[in-house]
Order: sequence, then C-alpha cells, then structure tokens
Amino acid sequence: VCLFLLTVLLLVVGGSTAERILSRRTKRELASPLHVGGIRDPFGSYCQRRGGCCPGRDDLCTVPYLDTICYCDLFCNRTISDCCPDFWGHCLGVAPPFIGTCERNGNKFFSGQTYKENCNLCTCGTTGRWECEDNACLMEPDVIHAVNRGNYGWKAANYSQFYGMTLDEGIRYRLGTQRPTRTIMNMNEIQNDRLPVYFNSAEKWPGKIHEPLDQGNCAASWAFSTAAVASDRISIQSMGHMTPQLSPQNLISCDTRNQGGCAGGRIDGAWWYLRRRGVVTEDCYPYRPPQQTPAEVGRCMMQSRSVGRGKRQATQRCPNTHNYQNNIYQSTPPYRLSSNEKEIMKEIMDNGPVQAIMEVQEDFFVYKNGIYKHTDVSFTKPPQYRKHGTHSVRITGWGEERHYDGTSKKYWIAANSWGKNWGENGYFRIARGDNECEIETFVIGVWGRITMEDI
Repeated sequence: VCLFLLTVLLLVVGGSTAERILSRRTKRELASPLHVGGIRDPFGSYCQRRGGCCPGRDDLCTVPYLDTICYCDLFCNRTISDCCPDFWGHCLGVAPPFIGTCERNGNKFFSGQTYKENCNLCTCGTTGRWECEDNACLMEPDVIHAVNRGNYGWKAANYSQFYGMTLDEGIRYRLGTQRPTRTIMNMNEIQNDRLPVYFNSAEKWPGKIHEPLDQGNCAASWAFSTAAVASDRISIQSMGHMTPQLSPQNLISCDTRNQGGCAGGRIDGAWWYLRRRGVVTEDCYPYRPPQQTPAEVGRCMMQSRSVGRGKRQATQRCPNTHNYQNNIYQSTPPYRLSSNEKEIMKEIMDNGPVQAIMEVQEDFFVYKNGIYKHTDVSFTKPPQYRKHGTHSVRITGWGEERHYDGTSKKYWIAANSWGKNWGENGYFRIARGDNECEIETFVIGVWGRITMEDI
C-alpha cells in the first residue's frame, strides 16, 4: 500500500513538472523513435533492470532498447511511444495501455510489434489489425506470376538479391546512367548487306569478350558498361595480345568531374576520362561495393602521368597489393552509331561489342530468360508501381527466333552488370529493330589506344 501511495505521489508531483515542460515540448526527439501508438516488445525487464523509475521528466532515465532507447521517467507516460515495455507494471503497478494482438502465420503479435513483408514494414495496430506500408517492391510476386502466365516471349524470376528492395531503390541504386545532354545526342552518326541471322561476339573472338560483372547497389552502370566495352575492344584490336578487364572502380573513384560515382554518372564523362587519363585493370583496382550509403565514393587510389604521344603511365602502385601490373589503358574518342539496326549489327560484327543506353522499366528487374519486351502487367496498378530509369549496357550480338507458324522474333544479345545469376548467365535478349526501351537510340563504339609497341 505504501509503495502504491508513493508511486501516485510521484506521478502527481511529476505531472505538475511535466505540465510546464509540456507547454514547450510535447515529445522527445529520438534518433530512432519507437513506434507511435504502442511498444514492440511487451516482455522483458527494462526499468527494473536499470534499478527503478525516475520522478517527473528525466531525459537520462533511459535503457537500451532494440535499436534505440526507452524511458523509465514518469514523463514518458504522456507520450506512451517512448516508455520501456515494463514501465506501467514496474513504475505504476498498472497494466500497460494499448496492448492488442494481431495474428500472422498462426503466431500472436502485440501492439507495436513489427515484421517486414518484402519491402513493406507492417505494424500490429491497437485494434488488432496489421498496418502496412504501401511501397511498390522490386520483386512483386503478382508481376512475376503475370509475366509467366502470359504469352510475352520471356520468363520472370524472383531474385533474392533484389528481395526487400523497393522499386524506387532499384531504380536509384541498380541503374545509374544519366541521359546524354542535347549536345551529346547531336553527335554525328557514322553510316556504315550481308549480315548473318545470328552473331555472337564471344564466338567470333573467343577469350576476348569479358564476363558480366555485378555493380551491386551502386548506381554506376555508366562506369561498368564503359569499362566492359573498352575491355572487349582493346582485346579484339590487339588480337588477344592484351585482354584486360578494365576497372569500373577506377572510374567510380577517380572520374569525379561532374560525375556522381555510385549515385549515377554520364558515359561521355567516362569516355573522356578513359581517353585522357586512362584506367588500370580490375585485378589491379578491384571493385568495392558500397558498405554504408550506396552513394559513397571511395578515395581515388590511382593517378597517371603523361609519357608523350598521348600515352600515360601510372604513378601509384595497385590498390590490390598482390598485383604489380599497373599498366594504364586508354581509348580514342567514342563515336555514335546510326540508330538503324543494320548499322549497329555491322559495327558489332566488324569491331566488337558496343555500348547502349536503355530505359529500364519495372518488369525488367524480374527478367529470367527469353526475348524481353516491356509488358502491360502493371498498367492497372497505381503510378508508384510503374516507374523507369536510365541504364547502360553492352550489346554483344544478335539473333532471330523462328516459330512454327512462320513468324520470327529478332533480338539483341546484351550483357548487363547485375551479376551472372541474373537473366541468362548475366546476359539478356531484347527485341531488336523496334527500339524496345530506347535501346537503339544512343549506341556508342570506340577504339583502344594501341600501338605496335603494345602488341
């Protein structure tokens, strides 16, 4: 009885103090707030463990709680959301408020408890109903099922590395090429008929076409596609005497003039850097996917100096201390091809893979195999489920799929930079000849800067 009276007395005294504070400030500002309207874990001894409760308002009267802190002072009873789970029972001797229960998969959850459903956080509400966010997810099961049920010419898959990401995050972190400026788009097109029905650069130049890399959650397709095309072209042009896999990280970290690193960049800036400064190999300067913020850019760890006739030489050792080959590779200025499919095909067959910019739609992320065309499976959904972003890829060949009814589908063979477990071993096929996803709008070729001394 005495303990209960003492508690009530503390509440009254604390209440008058709190009233004065409340007029200035009604809610504590927490770095990572507890959920408003309830608590996430109704069990556990928090206030009891810290040794008791505090009268009035005491911002130091806290206990570590999940990924934040909770309070054991009487003021927390005015905000509810930042009280420790055992505050009411231990400090006031009453039942905690707002404890309802929700069910999921046969298990009971209390008010404020949460679970993650794909990319959406669901919270058990005070009425016993789940309250979930409404984000469009990168991996939407109904989109995957709709593509696979329909007759679209390609199949979809659920990728674990994309699960839990929102569509906005996929577009922000998995693409990363900025659309060319009007000046760059006005580059003169090179006009180049005997072209085969099927062609694959890897078959014409075995050992000289490099495997797709994985950019991770780094929006730097501008660096990956540039490095990949330059690697293939140098290998082909040198007749296999040089087969470098050039370093995207060298571009991401060192090509910072009007570029955003893992937050996106321009391919014309990447080609300028490759021509004027040059880059080393992936073995010398390995890719390091961002660990914290996807937009972070690592410190540049490679510099070069001119050694005459436009050639450059590294002035630093390789960031990879186990590699001593810090040769600098450069290119000539890039050239834009005609948007005519036959001109693009002729260029690939004569000189090797080319770089292309494309608009990635929401359903492209789930592509597994087949000839991709953007589908209508999300057309009836709200706008947040229908988004696109600019990406750059490497086109390595083409083909044609003939059907029993006499019809055929033409396609490009292209390498992505989402790893080899995505798509067709890191590659994808996309409809050719009708500018699907604008893939034929802006196509780039380039020569390596190679002399007879190099060969």
